[in-house]
Amino acid sequence: MNRIYLRILYYTIGIVVLTSGISLTILAKLGTSPFDALLVGLYRTFGLTIGSWEIVVGLSMILFNSIAEKRKPEIIAIFTSLLTGVGIDFWVHLFSGWIEPQSIVPQVVCFSLGLVISALGIAINLQADFAPNPFDRMMIVVKNLTGKSVSFARALISIVLVIIAAFFGGAIGIGTLIIAFTSGMVIHLFMKGMHYIDQRLLSYKPSVSKS
Repeated sequence: MNRIYLRILYYTIGIVVLTSGISLTILAKLGTSPFDALLVGLYRTFGLTIGSWEIVVGLSMILFNSIAEKRKPEIIAIFTSLLTGVGIDFWVHLFSGWIEPQSIVPQVVCFSLGLVISALGIAINLQADFAPNPFDRMMIVVKNLTGKSVSFARALISIVLVIIAAFFGGAIGIGTLIIAFTSGMVIHLFMKGMHYIDQRLLSYKPSVSKS
């Protein structure tokens, strides 16, 4: 299968899967990732929609990254923010009304599904090997600016996002800590599986019947 078609497929499916997972973690009300917690906080404070704030914050990050790196904003990153914002609003609207866990067990189930599905979406999207999303690009920018490690840059950005999210009454909870400490491991596991699938699809050649 042609590599470019596979990359587009991974990119599209990855965003669809990722945004559905994000929506589940939001609806679980146990806390979301630092970035998503900020989006929920801005939504609670100023209105609009969570997806709209994904676009606004994402574009702000893209602008910061382009200024810090003294380069033009990445078009694919802008497109990714737009698609992700639309995807989050779509899934939240679709799930609302029939996925509203009120007790701890349904909340844990909903959150766990959201975490796993989000990790799968990220792993699929990474397989596309397009430009990093605004958060990941900012992580690289902060790493270069501070001269520290990627882990330090990621932790620093996450702490700042949590502080801002807390100021706006964002979705911070035990789930925020769980995502921070476990999502990387889950993503890594899915990436191994995606690499295997990718190799199989690349080597696949449809049989042509002889007349």
